[in-house]
Amino acid sequence: MKLICTMPILWASLLGAPLHAAQPAAQQFERLAALPAADLQRQPGQAIEVDVDLAASPGFSVDIAGERAEARYRMAFNQIAEGWSWRPLADAANEDYYRFKFLPLQSVVVDKESYAEEDKIGEPQQMQVRWRYDYFFAFENLYDFYRRVVDDDAGFSADLPARLSQHLGLRAKAHLIEPVISESTTFWKATFARPTDFTLKKRYLVGVLDEVSFVDTESGKVLCRILPGRDHCSAP
Repeated sequence: MKLICTMPILWASLLGAPLHAAQPAAQQFERLAALPAADLQRQPGQAIEVDVDLAASPGFSVDIAGERAEARYRMAFNQIAEGWSWRPLADAANEDYYRFKFLPLQSVVVDKESYAEEDKIGEPQQMQVRWRYDYFFAFENLYDFYRRVVDDDAGFSADLPARLSQHLGLRAKAHLIEPVISESTTFWKATFARPTDFTLKKRYLVGVLDEVSFVDTESGKVLCRILPGRDHCSAP
C-alpha cells in the first residue's frame, strides 16, 4: 500500500512542512473519530487550531505593490454541499442555502492493492485502487467576521510586507460544536477507459471560527490576526 500525504503547500514551503504548524487535520480527525460515543459528545467547546491548505484554495491571492502586499482569501464559493449543510427552505434574501462554509486543510492519497478484471470482453486489465481523504474545517459563523454581501472578493485579507509573500500561511483557531466530525463517501468504479477504482472521502472538523491569522511559515510568527467583527488585518 502506497501512502501519499499532501500537507498544506504554502507557496515557497516546498522544501518541507512549515515550522510551528498546527497538528495535521488527519491526525485531529482520526483522534476524534476513535473516541467512544460518550467521549465524543463531550468534545463540543474544545479548542482546535488548523492550517489552511493554500494550494487547494483557488480564492487565495497575493498582490504586490512596491514594498507592500495585499493577501486575500476569498470565501464566496467555499460552500459545503452536503445534506447536513443544505437548507432548501432558506429565505435567500436573508440567509444562505448552505449552512456551513469550509476551509480546506489537507489531502491524503492511499494506493491500495490492485486486482485483475475484464471490463471489456476479451481484454483483462489490472485495476488500480485509490482512496483519497480530503479534510476540511466546517463552520457556520462566517458573518461574525463580515456582513453578508454579494461580492466574489468577500473573505479575509491582510496588508503585509511584500518580502513575506513567498512564505505566507493562513491559520484558523476555532472551537468544536456538534456533530464535531462528519464524513461523506463517493465511489467511482474502474472501467476499461479509466482502470482505477476511486473512493473519495470528505472529512470535516465541525466548529465555530474564532480567529484567522496570517503567519510567516519560515519563523512560525503570527503576522496579524482577524477576530470577529473584522475581515482585515495588517502587519508592520
